[in-house]
Amino acid sequence: MSNIRIVIVGAAGRMGRTLIRQVTQTEGCEVSGATEPAGSEFLGRDTGELAGIERLGVPITDDPLELIASANAVLDFTAPAAAVAHAALCAQARIVHVIGTTGFEAEHESAIAAAARHAIIIKAGNMSLGVNLLAQLTKQAAKLLDAAFDIEILEMHHRHKVDAPSGTALLLGEAAAQGRGVKLSDVSARGRDGITGARKSGDIGFAVLRGGGVVGEHRVFFAADDEIIELRHQASDRSIFARGAVAAAKWGQGKPRGLYSMMDVLGFSE
Repeated sequence: MSNIRIVIVGAAGRMGRTLIRQVTQTEGCEVSGATEPAGSEFLGRDTGELAGIERLGVPITDDPLELIASANAVLDFTAPAAAVAHAALCAQARIVHVIGTTGFEAEHESAIAAAARHAIIIKAGNMSLGVNLLAQLTKQAAKLLDAAFDIEILEMHHRHKVDAPSGTALLLGEAAAQGRGVKLSDVSARGRDGITGARKSGDIGFAVLRGGGVVGEHRVFFAADDEIIELRHQASDRSIFARGAVAAAKWGQGKPRGLYSMMDVLGFSE
């Protein structure tokens, strides 16, 4: 059986380089292409050399069209607008598109859903097994604990992260909202500042910390008057996200076209 041919977009970023290393370490997979935006200083560089491993004979290019047309999967941890453009190309090629990008607006989500009519798109705010297990536990806890327990989500990331709350925090918020049988958009509380008044019962609160080189830390609190339950996940290396993304690319081979999540990949979907 031939290897799964994987294109990595945004290859020169921290996650891009981690993905390159992970693909080369995964049996049955190979890096068939890698891209960076036009004007990038990394164009023409060997993909493996860029990632700090042996040369792979795959140069960085700024044209994903030809690469995607001959690939089996694309790994995408870029930016919302770029991910939408890549989704359209994957739809044309009828291949797997794994999206770990966060910070999407409603119009981006609509475009990706449209592309999923022709591609196999696996999209998640976090590709980690541990985080997706945490989401399941959060959903279950929210379902079992009554309104006496206030739900608060705290996340911390490195100083370079550009979106907040993190995609993972929103994933956890969605899980909590599903457990409570409500829409997150109706109960989300963010950016408390000044005289805010008492906490509204039923809200799901978010708090954001940024600093240093923190890969990712997430905590979910269920706080009642006389007890607090805390669920926590801490990432110490980006390889956990890369492993999940490559596993998703493998899982997606041969699946029906559509929009999936890591819950599907891991068998957690109801």
